[in-house]
Amino acid sequence: MKILLVNPPNSGKSIPEEKYGIDSIKQIFRGEPLALEVLAGNLHDFEVKIVDLKAAPDSLSQVLKEFRPDIAGITGVTCEANSVLKLAVEIKESCGAQVVVGGIHASNDPEFYNQPQIDYVVIGLGKASFRELVIALREGQKNICINGIAATSPGRSLQYTPRQFTISDLANDIPPAYHLVEQYRSSYYLSSLQLDMGFVVTAFGCPFNCSFCCISGLTDGRYLTHNTDAVIRDIKMLGDIPVVRLLDANTFGDLEHARRLCTAIQDAGIKKHFLADVRSDTVVKHPDVMRQWKDAGLRAVIIGFEEISDEGLKKMNKANLAAINTEAISILHDIGITIIGDFIVSPDYNKADFDRLGHYITEKSVDLPMITVMTPLPGTKLHDEMRHEIIIDDLDYYTLTNAVVPTQLPEKVFYQKYATLLREGHSGAKL
Repeated sequence: MKILLVNPPNSGKSIPEEKYGIDSIKQIFRGEPLALEVLAGNLHDFEVKIVDLKAAPDSLSQVLKEFRPDIAGITGVTCEANSVLKLAVEIKESCGAQVVVGGIHASNDPEFYNQPQIDYVVIGLGKASFRELVIALREGQKNICINGIAATSPGRSLQYTPRQFTISDLANDIPPAYHLVEQYRSSYYLSSLQLDMGFVVTAFGCPFNCSFCCISGLTDGRYLTHNTDAVIRDIKMLGDIPVVRLLDANTFGDLEHARRLCTAIQDAGIKKHFLADVRSDTVVKHPDVMRQWKDAGLRAVIIGFEEISDEGLKKMNKANLAAINTEAISILHDIGITIIGDFIVSPDYNKADFDRLGHYITEKSVDLPMITVMTPLPGTKLHDEMRHEIIIDDLDYYTLTNAVVPTQLPEKVFYQKYATLLREGHSGAKL
């Protein structure tokens, strides 16, 4: 049985570019499709191929013609959802393969994929459940019933049993199939920072519940960690790639796990730079852990500051304070860890709000601010709260750089201020 795993091409539309000629907002980084590498690793006894359409956007038709898969699995985030549907049609018409869709959008809004060109939807982590599905299809089973897998039924609601995610869903003993993207490896380069980068996952989910975040859909709110031996194995498999992005929503969600992993990296004599996600309150409460990780090669942390006021943080259910964010910045500067700060601008920002955020970023010396527009992603609490305000339903615009609800400022002015904030924040940025 042949299985093709598909990473969709760069997708998404840009209002500021289409309407106002502002093309500086769109940012593209091609990183390896770790989710597909993980799935492929757990299908090591099948014939599996990965096609990365972000690195080779025109290659699908040829791959379908030559490989002729029996099953095609497609992943995708929200702004790629429409592209996933188009890819499914192409696959069906080309070779008639069974089409399975998973990823973050499928996990949070599975009904979107209840379409004729899709056969199954994987809800949540798929490393274990997708393998179960593949085996069932190979055996010719009918009326397949696997927790976390929904067979599509266009015209009727999806019927499935939610999966209770546990450590077994991580399949720790099976490494990602990094070798299946070797032909694309030169594309996984962050040109703006001149970095070759590989991905490793140490944990899934997040123990917090911010209203705007779609992460909880992957594990139904649970936080699961890989064992340290598995993480060390995966880091070593990346060979001489100098920078490793720990692709977790929160690498430090379990402090004891983070400490064990750091010690294991040091004991293994690994000499690489690491990028990891951490909350600011974790930095403030446990600066010793940050110092230990700095000694082990932690080069930069990604922190979701989100807002600069307590009121703004409360609206997001962030469970944090602006003063904690500021203290964390000071601690990280003292330790010598680069700060990649995530900030979210609200569509109801006025000029003073943009100016305050720009002043904060400059004054606090946030090394690389990553600034997005508040977007009510389907499946999140924020989407439920703002549903009546949404004026753009086309998911192509859900790139986190478009306002899909009305802006308080004239729209053009909003995007001009946003573009200026990005330009000033990224000038001279480096890791």
